[in-house]
Amino acid sequence: MKNKQILGALALDLKRVAMGYFRGSNHMADKFYSEALKRRNELDKNTLKPYLSVFLNKLDILNTEDKNKAAEDALLYSTIFQNAATC
Repeated sequence: MKNKQILGALALDLKRVAMGYFRGSNHMADKFYSEALKRRNELDKNTLKPYLSVFLNKLDILNTEDKNKAAEDALLYSTIFQNAATC
């Protein structure tokens, strides 16, 4: 149950990252990116499905990508984590 709440919060943070990069507000996006990384560390990774762990590991790459690509990826990961939170 706790993981579902954290995944939901992570999804919202990543959606804000995507919106920030898309709108050109890199400072806002970076702030929510750091919040997303904190949320990732709160998860109990032993109880997660393996595909979620793969996407969680890909979060590290977001800040090194082109901002448009990072926005697309953040939105994709947001959707994946939101779906996992509702299952």
